[in-house]
Amino acid sequence: MKALLAIPSGMPGGLTAPMGMHFGHCDIYTIVEIEDGAIKNVSTLPNVPHQQGGCLAPVQHLAAHGVKSLLAGGMGMRPLMGFRQAGIDVYFAGSFMTVGDAVQAFIQGKLPPFSLESTCGGH
Repeated sequence: MKALLAIPSGMPGGLTAPMGMHFGHCDIYTIVEIEDGAIKNVSTLPNVPHQQGGCLAPVQHLAAHGVKSLLAGGMGMRPLMGFRQAGIDVYFAGSFMTVGDAVQAFIQGKLPPFSLESTCGGH
């Protein structure tokens, strides 16, 4: 099984970076390629401004880069629906301090799907 994950991250990104708790407001995404339960590659992808396309701009940005799953601590209902329409699975990883810890939980199948009940208000 091969997966391409995006994780909202604090600077400078990477597995030791702190989790960015709200996907659309992070500075950078850590991109992790997983194959057969192992991390194969780690890179970063700068976020895009909200001005053009609002909350859906980051959704489109990640989809255009081939992301298949997102690990997030928070997001509004509109982007969650956008991810679902783009075919990107979203998992709740709000209890992890670092990107690496969230990725390991994902590999171990310990992250729940992000639910509508988990969305932030005001989006």
